[in-house]
Amino acid sequence: MTEETPGFDDKKPDVPAEAAQAPDDAAQAESADTAGSAPAGDANQDVALTAQLDQVRTALNERTADLQRLQAEYQNYRRRVERDRVSVKEIAAANLLTELLPVLDDVGRAREHGELVGGFKSVAESLETVVAKLGLQQFGKEGEPFDPTIHEALMHSYAPDVTETTCVAILQPGYRIGERTIRPARVAVAEPQPGAQPGKAASEDDAKASDEESGGPDEG
Repeated sequence: MTEETPGFDDKKPDVPAEAAQAPDDAAQAESADTAGSAPAGDANQDVALTAQLDQVRTALNERTADLQRLQAEYQNYRRRVERDRVSVKEIAAANLLTELLPVLDDVGRAREHGELVGGFKSVAESLETVVAKLGLQQFGKEGEPFDPTIHEALMHSYAPDVTETTCVAILQPGYRIGERTIRPARVAVAEPQPGAQPGKAASEDDAKASDEESGGPDEG
């Protein structure tokens, strides 16, 4: 048998209360420090994200401006190319048709003299149809006012029945393509006779005033 030794009871060693509470206090302090540092870390992260977002927005605005500028330049390039293409086409057509103007003049003179008959008439009409499709337009008529931008005066005279410089004869018709004049109309012009028109107007005014004073023209 084992004898129990008096004075050695199965008891845990006595630990001071303050020492037992120390680990708990340290854990609470660490938790408080962690809780206090967490908001500061989140704030720094938000600032960094905001800065990155601003940089991305700035880069996006710059790329958008570059794209808009390139698009505007491309549109201007397309308009310039189209304008040059039309201009080159008109110049080429004008050069070709200028060489055909003497032939058209011969056709016109033959028509005036009644010589445009038979096969020659068919050929002439086909030629006029082709040049019309290319945009050639004839202009110049008797009786229209003289315009130095489209008319070339080869003859000059005075006439009592005109009130301004007028084309009284078309010596050669003019031709244009669109707004481009490739040959002015060669014309004979007439101007009012010097002093004739004012004198006529003055005599008409005198006769009218005399009729008003006498109560009107005499009745036969």
